[in-house]
Amino acid sequence: MANATGTALVTGGNRGIGLEVCRQLGRLGMRVLLTARDIAEGAKATASLHAEGLDVTFEPLDVTSQESLHQLVDRLERQDTRLAALVNNAGLAMEGFDANVAERTLAANFFGVLHVTERLLPMMEDHGRIVMVSSGVGELEGLSPALRQRFEPPPPKEELVALLRTFVDDVRSGEYAQRGWPGSAYRVSKVGLNALTRLLAEELKPRHILVNAVCPGWVKTRMGGAHAPRGVEEGADTIVWAATLPPDGPSGGFFRNRRSIPW
Repeated sequence: MANATGTALVTGGNRGIGLEVCRQLGRLGMRVLLTARDIAEGAKATASLHAEGLDVTFEPLDVTSQESLHQLVDRLERQDTRLAALVNNAGLAMEGFDANVAERTLAANFFGVLHVTERLLPMMEDHGRIVMVSSGVGELEGLSPALRQRFEPPPPKEELVALLRTFVDDVRSGEYAQRGWPGSAYRVSKVGLNALTRLLAEELKPRHILVNAVCPGWVKTRMGGAHAPRGVEEGADTIVWAATLPPDGPSGGFFRNRRSIPW
């Protein structure tokens, strides 16, 4: 992969795939803003990359907190930061399934990504790249026909937001199954994230910003577990590829192993 330039911001960069993405982007020559909710872990991860001679700066960020996001944006604006790449990696997968799990999962995996992206868009360079770290569980093929029609084609952003809020309400009322929703908040969050990717890709065409989703595969991380077949190096590869695409690269796609896969 050729050397890259500019500044990349990576959410959830303190461990696992996010940390490896920061490492690989740094090795390609980019300045990296490593963000994490846990300040101690973020500082430790940044120090480890500094020890490798990489240009990495730690920025605290809880993607589920509007106040934390506001503080980040304020710091970056005061530094006149311009972003060549944004990697929305932060997310969670919780045990169990109830309204609390649904609300917290969507807060991180969908609404957090939406808010971070919208707040950082004014700092994005034209011809920049936005990468959504998604999952194959968000593919539309496994949804019921009625539910699939609500996401294909993706509804306007306001309707998409309302649709995902309806999912949480349906879980809370116990009516999610009757209304066609799967019993997995993580899955719904990634279906929503993929739809958001497609909407943003179209919206940002005039600025030539490339927006893509990536499935890293099943990776040995705290979330993926010890039995996963992939290491973090392999899991990060396609994310880094999408974050360093040339100006004529693809946009509005879903990728695994640098190859397009169905929505």
